[in-house]
This record gives sequence, C-alpha cells and structure tokens, in this order.
Amino acid sequence: MRKSPNVIITGTPGVGKTVHCEQLAQETGLRHLSINQVAKDRECYDGYDEERKSWIVDEDKLLDAIEDEVLQGGYLIDWHACDLFPKSWIDLVVVLRCPSTSIFHDRLSARGYKDDKLQENLDAEIFGLLLEEAREAYDEEIVVELTSEKDDDVESNCERIVAWINAWKASQAENAD
Repeated sequence: MRKSPNVIITGTPGVGKTVHCEQLAQETGLRHLSINQVAKDRECYDGYDEERKSWIVDEDKLLDAIEDEVLQGGYLIDWHACDLFPKSWIDLVVVLRCPSTSIFHDRLSARGYKDDKLQENLDAEIFGLLLEEAREAYDEEIVVELTSEKDDDVESNCERIVAWINAWKASQAENAD
C-alpha cells in the first residue's frame, strides 16, 4: 500500500505541466517525474519522427523503466499523454487546459513550434483530446480538469491539488488503522 499518491499532470505542450509539477514537488515532497527526461536518460525510444522533429517513445520500455519507482508512490508524473499508465498506478489525473487560443498560440510560438506542429497542438487543445483520453482511460472520479492560463491559475490549481493530496494521505492513514 502506497503512503503517497501518484498524480499525473497532463495536457498539451505549453499548458504548464512542468511549472505545476515543480511547484507541487516543493510544496508536497512528491517527486517530479518528467517522462520526457526519463525517456532521454533511459533511452526509451523507438525511433525519430523527422516530420515532427521529435523522438518516438517506446511505451513498453518506458513503463518497464519506471515501474519499480512508481509502484512505491509519491510521484508527480509530467507528460503530454496519460493513457499508457496502468490504472493501478494512478490516484489522480489532472488535465491542464488553456482555453484561450491566443494565449496558447503565443506559448507554442515562443517555443519555436513550426506551423504544422503548432496547429496540431492547437487543435488537440481546442477539441480537448487529452481530457477525453484521460476520461476514457481512468475512472471519472479521479480525472480533474483545471484551467492554466494565468500565474494565478498555477497558484490556485496547486492549492487544490495539495488539498487533494493531503485528503488522500489522511484517507490512507484511516484505512491503515
């Protein structure tokens, strides 16, 4: 039985996943697990997509690489997808959204995204594809959608997530007694 929860912080690139994870790690003591970094460090790739200019993650190799750690609990899992992680590993899925297309467009442009990649991510955000993916992969009661447009949003989102983490820990302690 885990003493700390595993929380996925997901959303399209540019919604603030890493900012949220870094702040939450400081506030909660949970460890920030950047899946992009793990894939690089542990060579969990299955090739390179020339068109998108990005590595293709070998999901089986990635899951094998993190399984022992994640099963212990206490991770903030930062990645643009969530449906590959087994339900039994995850206690909360936070889907960050940026409903303002102009703010979102500016964020991706500032990252140097080319037009086709920018449009693909903009479409994914507009249509809520990652929220839909989360709702299909996990029980509805553990999937939460939060807006991430302004600095104030990061603060209020983190407060909500910290409160949830504290309630989860209290619930686990009660069940252990």
